[in-house]
Amino acid sequence: MLNVGIYGGSGRVGSLLIKNLQNDEVAKVSAVHVLEGISLDVPGAMVTNNLDTLIENSEVIIDFTLPEGTQALLEKLLITPKPLVSGTTGLNDHQMNLLKELSQKAPVLYATNMSLGIAILKRLVSIASEKLRDFDIEIVEMHHRYKKDAPSGTALTLAEFAANARGLELDKVRVSGRDGNIGERTKDEIGVFALRGGDIVGRHTVGFYNEGEFLELNHTATSRDTFAKGAIRAAKWVVSQEPGLYTIDECLGL
Repeated sequence: MLNVGIYGGSGRVGSLLIKNLQNDEVAKVSAVHVLEGISLDVPGAMVTNNLDTLIENSEVIIDFTLPEGTQALLEKLLITPKPLVSGTTGLNDHQMNLLKELSQKAPVLYATNMSLGIAILKRLVSIASEKLRDFDIEIVEMHHRYKKDAPSGTALTLAEFAANARGLELDKVRVSGRDGNIGERTKDEIGVFALRGGDIVGRHTVGFYNEGEFLELNHTATSRDTFAKGAIRAAKWVVSQEPGLYTIDECLGL
């Protein structure tokens, strides 16, 4: 059995990871990291608030936390490398560099979204962006009221695929706010906007708008179980890879 460590076991996705691994025929939860003071009972697994203990008792670690939590894990893994699957969004440049540094020592799969549907949507966005070059691109994402980063990592990834397909640098063309008399929309502008409310798991719409017609590509996640199942599939795959930084597309064979 593959020993899987869960980093962020008391979180929404973390609890689903534990649930899904209970009856898995290939992998099991061997260790769970929780915040100090949080009580969690996971039969057959080590529950700890010590990162060294988590790493020691895991063959691969799945991380769904916050950027500062992921940074702390990466700093430890650079000393004691282990395969890692991370779905934490909102990472800054320094944290991404730590992720890349670890990938030189161990296989790392990083994805802002673990779902098969989003993986396919990225491909569709790339095709539409290239073929519909005269169309304006606007991306709208919706998430629950508790999500801390905006726009979502998935929305930014979709925007990157759109920009790359047109030979553009996203940082130079992305607009995530409009207010007041700002003038007309520029030709290469890619709008990326965030809505927050209620318990929405995740909804992403990529629209291509032209005079006389428009096309909208939409993905809706109705359960976080999608992300948990995708991360477990990624963990089973990444442990057999050479050191490197991998995407969910490579895991899915896309």
